[in-house]
Formats: sequence, structure tokens, C-alpha cells
Amino acid sequence: MIVLVDIGNSNIVLAIHNGKIHETYRYKTDTSKSIDEYYVLLKDIIKGASGMIISSVVPQLNIIFKNLAIKYLKLDPMFIGPGVKTGVQIVVDNPKEVGADLVASANAVVTEYAETAIVVDMGTATTITYIENRVIKGISIMTGLITSKDALISKASQLSQFEFKTPTKIIATNTVDCLNSGLIYGHSYMIKGIVEEIKKRFKTDLKVIVSGGASRFVKDMFDDSYIFDDLLLLKGLYNIYQKNN
Repeated sequence: MIVLVDIGNSNIVLAIHNGKIHETYRYKTDTSKSIDEYYVLLKDIIKGASGMIISSVVPQLNIIFKNLAIKYLKLDPMFIGPGVKTGVQIVVDNPKEVGADLVASANAVVTEYAETAIVVDMGTATTITYIENRVIKGISIMTGLITSKDALISKASQLSQFEFKTPTKIIATNTVDCLNSGLIYGHSYMIKGIVEEIKKRFKTDLKVIVSGGASRFVKDMFDDSYIFDDLLLLKGLYNIYQKNN
């Protein structure tokens, strides 16, 4: 039983792989929690684990999860980073700047979909990664959908929090529908525009795989040429764990 952990800026997503990836669990990222506090949250899920692999973009929590695994599971977790075989190469100005989450997702894409592809990851930031022949060639980073919503609400006195829903029209007639239309249409067309520009620049038609916690809010805005995979990063973590064991 392998524990798969994705530590993101907004959420920690955890799953168990025991023949396949079972139910996923999502927790708010909290750098103030101790080893023991996280164990209380996770103990019913991780008990009996024989291995753990972690993708983290929150360095403050790395030591917390490492020591949690050592103390309570008696195992040394694997972190995506230097020295770990990932199945993909990184050819950018500073490879160390590429997040572990993007590397794990890239592994899943080249393993399951195509060795040349575009990956859209919708989290705190929305990132668009171009992979060519199993090599990460470059990334575009923009403000994430939920981050955009929260920033707008915090700066506009007359706006309040609301739930995302698929807009039924581009021009709406009440505040909530106007916000849904602007944010969801706007973010979707931003993604489509960058994807089309990548295809044009590299003169090729590519598979586009979309993942990340916010992807569910925009799924209805894309046609079937876009592949949505909620488990993409977790699949990559398991592949990398197997590759290194």
C-alpha cells in the first residue's frame, strides 16, 4: 500500500495506491500544523502503508511529512527532486525551478497519453507545460481561477463570495452570473488562447491534458479534444515510485 501525497499551496491531496488509486482526500494546506496534528488528520488513511511518495511545492511542510512518516509509519518517504528518476527530462534555464507537481504530471502524460503534449494544471496558479519527446521544454504560469476570484472579492467592496457554476450566457444580468461568466469564460479562453499559440509556434497538433482542483469548474467550456484527468499528478507519483523501487 503506497501513500501518494501532493502538497500544494492551497491544498494537500492524498490517495492510497493498493492495486489502483482509490478515493482521494483533500485538506487545506496549513504550515502551522505539527507532525502530530497532521497524523491525527491522516492516521486512518495512511495506517499500514509500506511506502510514501510526496510532491511538494511548500518547503516548510517537507520536514513535517518526512518526520511524520518516520515516526508513525517507520518508513522514509520519497520526495520528487534531484536524484529521483522521473522518466522526463527538463530543458529550461533553471531546472530546479520546475515544481515537483509539474514533473509528476508530466510523467503521467508521457506514460499514459503521449510523449509530446501540452499539460494544463489548474491549482493556485494555472500552468501550461509543453512537453516534447518526454522533455519539458517550457511552462506558462498565470493566476489560478480560484485565486483570481478571491483576489477580486477581496478588492471589491460590493462583491461577496459565491459558488462557481457553468455560465449559461456570456452577458449576464445579475452579479453572481456576471462573475461566473467573466471568470469562467475568461479563464477558459485564456487557456485555449495559449494552447493554440503553442500549437502554432511548434507547428503541430498536440494532445492537451487538463488536471488540477479547479479544472472541474471549466470542464463544460472545452470540447472533447481536451482530455480531463483528475488523477493525473497522483498517477505520475505512483509511476515514479515504481521507477525508483
